[in-house]
Amino acid sequence: MGVTKTDQFTKKQNAMALILKSLGHPARVSIVEYLTKVDSCICGDIVDELPLAQPTVSQHLKELKNAGVIKGSIEGNAICYCIDEQTIETLHAYLANILNQLKNKTTNCC
Repeated sequence: MGVTKTDQFTKKQNAMALILKSLGHPARVSIVEYLTKVDSCICGDIVDELPLAQPTVSQHLKELKNAGVIKGSIEGNAICYCIDEQTIETLHAYLANILNQLKNKTTNCC
């Protein structure tokens, strides 16, 4: 297996790659969309919304949580999830910066 060279990129680039990678699956996009529509959510509620088994949903939730896109809190026997707004704001600012740079370019590539 090849060696990744993430240490040769900035902390910001690595963080952004982690966030974007976590959103690189339609099930995770669906989870994020669902969580934007509810105040908080128990894992079982998400399972009911997706055409996936509970262990698969749990794995997708883990990926989103590890990337900081969602956060969760334990309430009794359940874990309630919500969007981490700070991460989404960071993602928004990053993408807005790219868009602004593209708008300021005087030449078109293609």
